[in-house]
Amino acid sequence: MHAQEPVTDRLARLEAVAAIKALKHRYLRACDAKDPVGFRAAFVADGAVLDYGDRIGRFEGADALVGVFEAIALRRVDGRYAVLDMHHALHADIEVVGATEATGRWTLRFRQVDLVAQVERVSAIEYDDGYLVEDGEWRIARSAVTTLWTLEQPLAEGFAVSGSLL
Repeated sequence: MHAQEPVTDRLARLEAVAAIKALKHRYLRACDAKDPVGFRAAFVADGAVLDYGDRIGRFEGADALVGVFEAIALRRVDGRYAVLDMHHALHADIEVVGATEATGRWTLRFRQVDLVAQVERVSAIEYDDGYLVEDGEWRIARSAVTTLWTLEQPLAEGFAVSGSLL
């Protein structure tokens, strides 16, 4: 915060940061809830540049990423989802660079249970995002994802998974 900045500008910056945090949380909640509509709503309508690394890929526009999300997150085997995900974002570092533009960095704690391969993956991931206001709402316009590390281990013999997503 800049103490000499007018209070209205400081308030607008705080409101933008709060709105961007809420956007990121809605996006991650949509990932975990297997909600492609909510997932897509997090991104600008056109022109998003999204680099999710070697495992997921790089995309010009969010629709292609939504297709990959649907193929992975919504895949079913024997009537059950093949993978279950848990995304927890923290360490938000958001910089508002204008009334309609901001950048942000996040640390993601990611956990995935692959019921087909019978493994659990835990990853530390970094997001480097760019945000724009579109139709009065903050949206993700750019995202670069870097996986710092992943631990993969087999599920214990006789494991059981329960919950409302199953």
